Amino acid sequence: MKKHVRRVAVLVLGWILIGFGIVGLFLPFLQGVLFILLGLYVLSRESETARRWLRRVRESHPGLNEKLKRWGRKWRERGNRTNVER
Repeated sequence: MKKHVRRVAVLVLGWILIGFGIVGLFLPFLQGVLFILLGLYVLSRESETARRWLRRVRESHPGLNEKLKRWGRKWRERGNRTNVER
């Protein structure tokens, strides 16, 4: 049951971020591409389709790939610190 709730939460969060990204493509104060990439990153943990899209983005934009890797490491380290402190 707990895994199902986590999966639903990840999917909802990912789609919300992608929604913000789509809106952000038209509004100057939101970073649309950033939100779309964050949404894909979150969704890639639960969705094979999102994983493939993210892989294509990483292959076609190597500089962006490095930034995504740094961001992912930073958040994993942050998560590990939080889990250790509990």
